[in-house]
Amino acid sequence: MLVAVTDHAAERFRQRVRGTLDPKTEVASRVALAHAAGRVEQDSRGAMLVRDIERRRLIYVCRPEGSELVVVTLWEEGDEAEVPKRFTDALRRDDVS
Repeated sequence: MLVAVTDHAAERFRQRVRGTLDPKTEVASRVALAHAAGRVEQDSRGAMLVRDIERRRLIYVCRPEGSELVVVTLWEEGDEAEVPKRFTDALRRDDVS
């Protein structure tokens, strides 16, 4: 499976998981491994949710595009996320203003 990563998804990975010199390559690798391991669910809107093998609460939101899987964003489940949802929500409110 070919995996492409958007700039947005790469930036979210860098912010939430760790700073890395090449986040797109790391995300593509993680998604390919998780996909091959069957850690995939479909959501109600047609997106494919791929759960990271190392960090089980980390979920990549992907869109199938032909023979390619495009990672559009990611998030962490639960209250013990590296960057809790309340901070993400606060940022989102500031963006709207």
